[in-house]
Amino acid sequence: MNINDVTETIIGCAIEVHKHLGPGLLESAYEACMFYELQNAGLNVKTEFGLTPVYQEIKLEVGYRMNFLVENCVVVEIKSVEALTDVHSAQVLSCLKLSNSKIGLLINFNVLRLKDGIKRLIAKDFSAFSASTQRLSMGKTT
Repeated sequence: MNINDVTETIIGCAIEVHKHLGPGLLESAYEACMFYELQNAGLNVKTEFGLTPVYQEIKLEVGYRMNFLVENCVVVEIKSVEALTDVHSAQVLSCLKLSNSKIGLLINFNVLRLKDGIKRLIAKDFSAFSASTQRLSMGKTT
């Protein structure tokens, strides 16, 4: 199965979950249902996959976790928020970088139409957010 087939299957699973639950629940409810749907679709899924960033020679045991790593190539991050922001995208891009994955799906279930809550991110996009993340860390919001 190529990476586009994997992302298509993941999105299909998300649509199925959203069709049954709708918006407004906690992220944990969507995560549990997504895990069930992804496994039923025959995908290899690691849940709450731990990441350990390394700074120079120091392993940072800071508890980074991604919701799902699917088929060892697609990071899936589940949200149930009013609106996705650059910080959410930066979180997924960081997970991509730390896991050496190429594709990430950021899925916000707190929308009326799920297609409005799905964002596909590619690892090369990381540089696009480094400047905005730097501005945020310095207290600027431009």
